[in-house]
Amino acid sequence: MLDITAQFLKNKYRINDNVLDLYERALEDIKGQFEYYDKIREYNQLKVLNALQEERISDSHFTNSSGYGYGDIGRDALDRVYARIFNCESALVRPHFVNGTHAIGAALFGNLRPGDTMLSVCGTPYDTLHNIIGINKNTNIGSLREYGVKYKQIDLIDGKIDFESIRTELEIDKTIKLVHIQRSTGYGWRKSLLISEVEDIISFVKTINPEVISFVDNCYGEFIDKVEPTDVGADLIAGSLIKNIGGGIAPTGGYVAGKSQYVNQASYRLTIPGIGGECGSTFGIMRLLYQGLFFAPHVSIEAVKGAIFCSRIMELAGFEVLPKFDDKRSDIIQSVKFNDKIKMINFCKGIQAGSPVDSFVQCEPWDMPGYEDQVIMAAGAFIQGASIELSADAPIREPYIAYLQGGLTFDHAKTGILIALSKILN
Repeated sequence: MLDITAQFLKNKYRINDNVLDLYERALEDIKGQFEYYDKIREYNQLKVLNALQEERISDSHFTNSSGYGYGDIGRDALDRVYARIFNCESALVRPHFVNGTHAIGAALFGNLRPGDTMLSVCGTPYDTLHNIIGINKNTNIGSLREYGVKYKQIDLIDGKIDFESIRTELEIDKTIKLVHIQRSTGYGWRKSLLISEVEDIISFVKTINPEVISFVDNCYGEFIDKVEPTDVGADLIAGSLIKNIGGGIAPTGGYVAGKSQYVNQASYRLTIPGIGGECGSTFGIMRLLYQGLFFAPHVSIEAVKGAIFCSRIMELAGFEVLPKFDDKRSDIIQSVKFNDKIKMINFCKGIQAGSPVDSFVQCEPWDMPGYEDQVIMAAGAFIQGASIELSADAPIREPYIAYLQGGLTFDHAKTGILIALSKILN
């Protein structure tokens, strides 16, 4: 006899008995993983709580500045809270960053000059960075390439960092100013970098040339470990507030954090040289940024639990997944390889159908700004594009891999995944 929850899934969402059987098997297999990540969640919750207490945050910090935004105590205190959490000198947390790519772009443009070289050590960066760097050679868009900043990359070898090639480039090319480390996978088929691996890269680079800036794209990675890249030597990191660290409450924004000199340079590209972070009114959303940060350790682990469940049930259903359900994780993303365009699209449509918002619409592949291939995105979210909420996206290219992320609650994440799997198997 089915329990009341299983009966509801069957009656309301047409989840068949085969999928429900996989569901029960997956839940049993992943119990040990949940215990591990709950300990990380608890530690990070304490870390955030302590940072808020140390900065003596009060109701007066939930400011509503206008115009120039001079003297916005809530904005400036939030910068200090982030700096405490990331154990670094400085942070720039602003609603004016439109996404994580914008924050990364400000960090790169702020710290690279004509004649400098940016070296990516994790292969090709995420698709939306290609226009920033100038990889795709689009002209008249103001890319780093157009401003005389050169770009090199070192591809991974079987998913691992090629340290010898890094050594060769750093010893030969003295124009390398910044090493770019992408913690998450982007649209690749590899595991995200563990913090220990990030530490190894930074230590290796600094041994060869201590003046090189170590920059980490921290998107999707906050609060998935007990330490962050800045704890292990990263000079500069950047991320989005509508991913992990916004806790599903921050309505927009991004952050840059690290050494003061590099954060300041990034601030001059967010606004203008000489003003930087001194300006920028906050439109009355400071309470949401603080509250989202407070929820972020819990919500981030809920998303990880959804990813672990997705990994196990999709593997049981016969699909190739990365990472495996029992692999150690460094971000909230779960990759599923379909080797079939229609199955991949139907999976994304199933996630859309399982959303609390716009569940009745059909997502379709389209030419999305900043991407080289058509992309299908399932994102029935309370905040547009918030990938800490349950979402899935996939470039329309072989071998047809979908990337699932988010889930404000595990209960919702697993329901959306069950609907998506049923849409494929039915």
